[in-house]
Amino acid sequence: MDLKRHIGQQAGAQKYDLLTALSVLGLRGSPTQRTSMLRLIALITARYNWRNDELTVGQRDMAKLWQVDERTVKREVKRLLASELLLQLRPGLRGKVAAYRLNQAEILRQSAGSWQDVGPDYAARLEAQASAPEDDTIVRVDFATRSLAPAPGPMTPWGQVLERLQLSDPGLFRNWYAELGFESAQEGTLRLRAPSAFVAQYVDTHHLRPLRTAAETVYGPISRIVFV
Repeated sequence: MDLKRHIGQQAGAQKYDLLTALSVLGLRGSPTQRTSMLRLIALITARYNWRNDELTVGQRDMAKLWQVDERTVKREVKRLLASELLLQLRPGLRGKVAAYRLNQAEILRQSAGSWQDVGPDYAARLEAQASAPEDDTIVRVDFATRSLAPAPGPMTPWGQVLERLQLSDPGLFRNWYAELGFESAQEGTLRLRAPSAFVAQYVDTHHLRPLRTAAETVYGPISRIVFV
């Protein structure tokens, strides 16, 4: 499945799956998060150009759609950009309307813990999307500005592993490896901290080989990788 442009025979189902992911993000979040997701879903359903994978709409039009003032629009857009669910392609300068794009990989990452709550068929579809090769034309997040759990510097052994993973596949690193923490490496067993049981199980099932390869270049032969 293409994570970038939802066109073709499966386009309708893919769009609904993405909107469902945003819905459950809002429903499991704070009142502010619920409002943000409702506003984002309204923007998507009303104005998103799926063929170009782009949202081009002015703040005045957003204010009308959301029934708020433009100051509230500015705060909301800033909040959505900070969450990285929405990416800015072009700023609104010199009278031009800003352009945005859904960060579909980040939407999948943040909603992953709720997929099974929606249903096993839904979880299976989104797992297939999350493990699909990433399109090189997708706008990627600047890792220097991303809010992640503190990680060791590049001169530590685990920092070197993270650096290798990031260079080999930025999308895979961002979505699954970036928040793994180092516990220990002894007698061929690498112990890592995972932010959730779901992430641990998913990496162990789908993305263990690149992780093991990168770790063995630093720690030597590894017989087991254990997540805690």
